[in-house]
Amino acid sequence: MAWGGALDGCAAPRSLALVHPALDVGQRPVIAHRGNRAHAPENTMEAFRQAVALGADALELDVHVSADGVPVVHHDATLDRTTDGTGPLAGRTLAELRKLDAGARWTGDGGRSHPYRGREIGVPTLAEVLDGFPTTPLVVEIKTPAAAPAVLAALERHGARARVVVDAFDPASLAPLRGRGIALGASRAGVVRLLGAALAGEIGAVPYQAVFVPPAFHGIPLPVRRFARLLRPHGVPVHVWTVNHEDVAAALWRDGICGIVTDDPATLLALRTRGAGRPPSPAEPARRER
Repeated sequence: MAWGGALDGCAAPRSLALVHPALDVGQRPVIAHRGNRAHAPENTMEAFRQAVALGADALELDVHVSADGVPVVHHDATLDRTTDGTGPLAGRTLAELRKLDAGARWTGDGGRSHPYRGREIGVPTLAEVLDGFPTTPLVVEIKTPAAAPAVLAALERHGARARVVVDAFDPASLAPLRGRGIALGASRAGVVRLLGAALAGEIGAVPYQAVFVPPAFHGIPLPVRRFARLLRPHGVPVHVWTVNHEDVAAALWRDGICGIVTDDPATLLALRTRGAGRPPSPAEPARRER
């Protein structure tokens, strides 16, 4: 996950807000971070299937591009952490990536067992995710500017522009998508600017439709509740990543955060069902941060 959401500095068509829960300040979406990552290999079709079956409101995923220009769903620039391959992903063709086992290294018990190893779980393409989950809202993080044109082509080819928020750390990753009717991320620079406005206590015109922020950056707490309080009058929802504990999620929801991006959607969906996702009423103002 990276930073922010915007639509070319303009207000979104109402249809986008209706399709994507992350664009609606009145919703409390549970967004599955790389799928059901706590219980399955991240960024795989298996993890995404589990998250959708659990009832996650949206899937968050990461995209690189293969050596032959195909957008593929994978977080790291290298293959070593999550697959049985090694080295840079960008140096492999799609045919070579299809030979890898993306479930090889996943373990739920500290390495004592690898229940997904050898089960033909591969590195999916973005097209396979779009085809496999044709009505599921997505938060797509472009990991490198080289992947941006291929991501745009895939979204347009699959008619998926209205059900995605595209995010990136590097603003250069978003440039090819501007002006194409896609909800775009503000990048780190955009959120830094917003942070400055929030610390000043006043936010003017807001070019973003949604903001995705971590609770802390390099160990420094971020004023996510202040973000939520100041952006709410502008109709801009704030979402926090990555949150896996009930008490943290409940406090964030209570204080006006909209969405929670989580590795464990089942736990937070159950928490929301018990009422933790109820929007604050005027009589229950969000707790102020100093």
